[in-house]
Amino acid sequence: MTEVQLNTLCKEVISVSHETGLFFLGEINKVSASDIEEKGVHDFVSYVDKTAESKIVSVLQKLLPEAGFVAEEGTLTKKGDRFNWIIDPLDGTTNFLHHIPLYSVSIALMDGDNTILGVVHEPNLNECFSAIANGPALLNGREIRVSAESELRKSLIATGFPYYDYGKLQEYINLFMHFARNTSGLRRLGSAAVDLAYTACGRFEAFYEYGLHPWDVAAGAFIVQQAGGQVTDFGGGNGYVFGGEMLASNTVLHEDLLKSVRDHFGRQL
Repeated sequence: MTEVQLNTLCKEVISVSHETGLFFLGEINKVSASDIEEKGVHDFVSYVDKTAESKIVSVLQKLLPEAGFVAEEGTLTKKGDRFNWIIDPLDGTTNFLHHIPLYSVSIALMDGDNTILGVVHEPNLNECFSAIANGPALLNGREIRVSAESELRKSLIATGFPYYDYGKLQEYINLFMHFARNTSGLRRLGSAAVDLAYTACGRFEAFYEYGLHPWDVAAGAFIVQQAGGQVTDFGGGNGYVFGGEMLASNTVLHEDLLKSVRDHFGRQL
């Protein structure tokens, strides 16, 4: 796929992300308790997620008919031979259902094993983060870069609390305590896609979490990389999109952060 084709495709994805964000803003005060379903332990969904995903899939099918889909709500499960869209129509559903104004649309396109396009749109601040292969990371069309901070004690770290996989909870808590003592603070916003977007633009120095799904992180991780950041799994490898665990950073701090993560989770390079 050429750069021109990718640029055109990215503009269309940004457009559908904006439309979806406006849909969220229009529906947030209409959702009632009777509209909420529990997919699993602490895993909620409403007609808003499902409707948003259906609309996104409909648009993306027309843009790239040969592509398959990995989408949270399972609107379409066709796998493409080469291209696949990775979609979270509403990352931060719990925030949305509690009227907390931080959630996002996350859309990535993979060419084989490589992500080549990523868009994360946060509608409450009307911020759209995007990137394509061999291009810069952008926020509302302006180039962004990761933080240049080189001292861990001055760094602000984002994370997410486990909500269904408690098998590593003690390791997670111990690591949380370590970072609480050795950084300038930790934040848990409730949307991994936003955490990654904020790492890409330098608001956070790093983000880590386990128990993740590919639709939570595919777009945001790619945007971090295009902004000059580094992304690995907890062992320092490349299994972060489908492997369920991720450390993303401004690159300069990555080895120090990774050592702490490996020490607490018992991983080796």
